[in-house]
Amino acid sequence: MKYVIGYDIGGTKCAVSVGAIEEEKITLLDRFEVKTTRSPRETLDSLYDKAASFREQYAVSSIGISCGGPLNAKEGRLYKVANLPGWDNFKIVEYLENKLKVKAYLQNDANACALVEWKYGAGKGVRNMVFITMGTGFGSGLILDGKLYGGTNDNAGEIGHIRMQPDGPEGFGKRGSLEGFCGGAGISRLAEEMGGEKGLSTKRLAEMAKQGDKFALKVFAKSGEILGMGLSVVVDMLNPEKIVIGGVFMRSGELLIPSMKRALEREALSFSLAVCEIVPAELSENVGDYAAISVGAFTHEFR
Repeated sequence: MKYVIGYDIGGTKCAVSVGAIEEEKITLLDRFEVKTTRSPRETLDSLYDKAASFREQYAVSSIGISCGGPLNAKEGRLYKVANLPGWDNFKIVEYLENKLKVKAYLQNDANACALVEWKYGAGKGVRNMVFITMGTGFGSGLILDGKLYGGTNDNAGEIGHIRMQPDGPEGFGKRGSLEGFCGGAGISRLAEEMGGEKGLSTKRLAEMAKQGDKFALKVFAKSGEILGMGLSVVVDMLNPEKIVIGGVFMRSGELLIPSMKRALEREALSFSLAVCEIVPAELSENVGDYAAISVGAFTHEFR
């Protein structure tokens, strides 16, 4: 067993946690969170006492950091992260290593979630898996041939940026993108563009759809169709054994699956689709903490 500290860095809050890593399971032992400020040093320093106590109490071997991108994992540096104003070009790995005197590793949050779902969740036991975040945004983490794949500068997997139609709801700074049609915020915008009431949240739309509201069902059917078209690209290009999807799909997959399957069967290569299972993520509670801890535990395997 080994003990790892995890930092889950978000635009609203940042958390530090400590977990026990075993071959068959990961256990969250303790966590502490603070409000995110515009100063990375101020925010991280407010977590220092707790992190230092974790280090001493559990003989921690490494630190994992999960954060939204863009970032460079090899340099341990955040770039201009949209939801972290004031954190631009911050060398977060160097800062934490200097403070805590423990080796640290950084990954974007999609890669971090891909790691933990692959090791302990819905992707356990496979060698080729795509994890898709379907939260506010829409991105992915890639496990290819038993390794986490980040690309040349850690921007692999930005599937949400693909333009699916010439026009449509905006996501990832691009109208008609996969994120625009299928991200949590995008589904809300899709509903508005389809003539719905302004400001309807995706959560509320899902509640309405589950109660049989015809308009809400139509919105999810359209989102599911575009999702299927996007996943067909993944199936054809990467030939994965599993596609694991979190967020909206994990909570409301039944609203998306019928139209998603029709699009996949229409668009994807049948012999590739036949060997690919599309499933909801298994880890929901404290997934950010588990993901960050997994970064610390397993990133060194791919360096």
